[in-house]
Amino acid sequence: MTALDALMRFCPPPTVAPAAVDWARAEQNLGTALPADYKRLVETYGSGVFDDTIWLLVPDSAYDDCDLHEQATERAEELAALWELGEEKPTALQEVGARVLPWGFEEGSGAFLYWLVRPGQRPDEWTVLYNEGRGPLWEHHGMGCLAFLLAVLTGTAETGYFGYLYETLKPTEHRFTTATEARGTGA
Repeated sequence: MTALDALMRFCPPPTVAPAAVDWARAEQNLGTALPADYKRLVETYGSGVFDDTIWLLVPDSAYDDCDLHEQATERAEELAALWELGEEKPTALQEVGARVLPWGFEEGSGAFLYWLVRPGQRPDEWTVLYNEGRGPLWEHHGMGCLAFLLAVLTGTAETGYFGYLYETLKPTEHRFTTATEARGTGA
C-alpha cells in the first residue's frame, strides 16, 4: 500500500475530482520540477485543508493564499527580508544553493511547510522543513510531503508541532475540505 492509498483510507478525498493541473506550465513558472508524491496528492485532493489545519498549496488555485506560485514568490521575499534583517537561516539552508519552496501551511499560525531544495537533488529526494512562521524555529523531517502529511495526521510524526490535533481536536474521523468549501466561491 502506498502512502497515498493509506491517506485516502484515513482521510477520504473529495467526491468530485479536483481541476486538472498543467504540470508542465506549473513547473516552468516555478523554474523546477516538482515531486511525484506532491503531484499525486494534488491530483487526488486539490486545493484545500486537512483536518482544518494543514492547507495544501496548488498551482493556479482560485485562492491566492492556496496558490503554489503566489506563495512561493511571497515566501521567498519574506524570508529574504528576514534573513537580511539578521534572522538566522536554518542549518539546512546554509549550504550554497539550498533553498525552500512552500507546499503547505498551518491554519491560523503563520507556519509554513516547505521542501528543502538542495543542489543536485531530484525533487523526489526533497525533504520537509517546517517553519513556525512567527518566529525563527525550523524543524527538519527526512521525508517527502505526502509521508509527512500522513505522519502528522496519524500522530506518528516526530514533531514539536501539531500535537493539538490530538490533545484538543482529538479527531476520530479525518477530513479534507476543499478550498471552495472552506473559502467560498473563489476569486
